[in-house]
Amino acid sequence: MTNRVYLDWNASAPLRPEARAAMIAAIDVLGNPSSVHAEGRASRAIVERARGQIKEAFGAASADIVFTSGATEAAALALAGRGLACSDTEHDCVHVWCERRLETGADGAIVANGDSAIQFANSETGVLQDLPDGLAVSDFVQAFGKVAVGFDWSGVQMGLLSAHKLGGPKGAGALVLKSGIDLQARTRGGGHEMGRRAGTENVVGIAGFGAAAEAAQRDIANGRWEEVAEIRDALEIRLQDMAPEAIIAAQGAKRLPNTTNIIVPGWRGETQVMQMDLAGFAVSAGSACSSGKVKSSRVLQAMGFDEHAAASAIRVSIGPDTTHDQVMAFADAWGAQYKRFKARVA
Repeated sequence: MTNRVYLDWNASAPLRPEARAAMIAAIDVLGNPSSVHAEGRASRAIVERARGQIKEAFGAASADIVFTSGATEAAALALAGRGLACSDTEHDCVHVWCERRLETGADGAIVANGDSAIQFANSETGVLQDLPDGLAVSDFVQAFGKVAVGFDWSGVQMGLLSAHKLGGPKGAGALVLKSGIDLQARTRGGGHEMGRRAGTENVVGIAGFGAAAEAAQRDIANGRWEEVAEIRDALEIRLQDMAPEAIIAAQGAKRLPNTTNIIVPGWRGETQVMQMDLAGFAVSAGSACSSGKVKSSRVLQAMGFDEHAAASAIRVSIGPDTTHDQVMAFADAWGAQYKRFKARVA
């Protein structure tokens, strides 16, 4: 496994050393964060430090942070029973709660009013949205930690976050709310998280989440994601040189700096994923939460691609640790398989 190249950062980013260190330190802290004695206060201090780190990194100083088990739980907490509209490009955890559908342009852009849920960045294509003022809910999962975000200035009422997408641990997330928003708890049995989510906080996971958010913000400030974008652009040029008929989904739109969704009609996405896996490269055929389901991408179909093309896509998503040499090695391996595909269909 040591020679493998990981190119699936949108599914889950590698654990940051800062998060690992924070989690190891938190493991040895005794006490329930709801207890008032010294041990409990020490545990509570870890949770509140992380809450502050996330507020700072997310530009949410005036907002409330409700810790959850991940973005899926945060979505249920924010969306259940609200009857909001959303596009078919939304992640499943949002899409399942929406009762009305919004149209999506060929470039992935969505036009909506405030009574909607719109993701800030799409996990499959990387498309970034212009969010309307007063928007009810936005999924910031893929954007947070990759591009600068200011929640307090976004006009969004509620935002969804996930720790493991930015180098924190799996199993930790958050719902971010503008101060004063009334929210019905879905898990009850205690007054945890300001009465909005009952259950003892995942202190270790939250510690890693906060540390990862702080480190991710430093990467943005230091221009590391601009370097990622340069590598991504070089990869796309190389792939299209090899396969002139290949389509980069939403190539001309505003996108995340790390995401390439490439379509070669007729070359099944899951086939490409398996071929690249055998060659030592981890890529995906869409959202990780839809993996194992052999079907066309709902996101690409919403953008106007037919079912045939939408089933012929793979996503390459990279990060600050990815090198130019690694993506070029991937391009070479992909190009070799592409030649075999063309020979078979000739």
